[in-house]
Amino acid sequence: MCGRFALDSETDEMIQEFVAEGGDFRDWRPSWNIAPTDPIPVFLESKRGDEPSVRRLELARWSLVPSWSKELKTKVPTFNARAETAAEKPMFKASVASRRAIIPARGYYEWQTDPETKKKTPFFIHSADGELLGFAGLYAWWADPALSRDDPERWHLTATILTSDAVQTLSDIHDRNPVPLPRELWEHWIDPTVVGDQALVDEAVRAALPVADALVFDRVGPVVGDGPELIRPIVD
Repeated sequence: MCGRFALDSETDEMIQEFVAEGGDFRDWRPSWNIAPTDPIPVFLESKRGDEPSVRRLELARWSLVPSWSKELKTKVPTFNARAETAAEKPMFKASVASRRAIIPARGYYEWQTDPETKKKTPFFIHSADGELLGFAGLYAWWADPALSRDDPERWHLTATILTSDAVQTLSDIHDRNPVPLPRELWEHWIDPTVVGDQALVDEAVRAALPVADALVFDRVGPVVGDGPELIRPIVD
């Protein structure tokens, strides 16, 4: 599960490195307490007919809403999608096929629950060298039926983060973790000419295992408000 994550201004460097074009990503603002339904930057690649594909970074609503939904909300949480079943679930199937994204993150938060006291302790999970992570994600466009077709406010980009069983090094904190893809798989994952299925998702999960295994975690204070102090380790 991933219900909170952090993203700082170094994403700008990643945008340059990944040669992202278009979109309104310049309006994004760093945050160390990103929650479901908040706007998040996502890398995606689009293609029209015989034209060359375009790699873009867009702002998306963090909680996927499929095109067939009647409203911009769902009855169940959709900020995460289970990798084991995403390709068969009506909510995510079309996105697995051709609408896959990379969601950049500095790291994410998880809460460890004490089995006796039920007290929840927050941890910030991140790469050991401080490198930005790229979570395997899915996206979908949702059109507001109450607005006219030429209304620029009609279309909403929405996204979700894939999760898998937690690797052993993180399983004591939570039984699920996001799927952090290695850089060499990013282009393949977002390629719209690659028809996605469960085999592709399984491939992504396997490739993510060494990345997830190498993540480190720090105990942090209450995840309240916003600012870089939220990811500062608590030293006993």
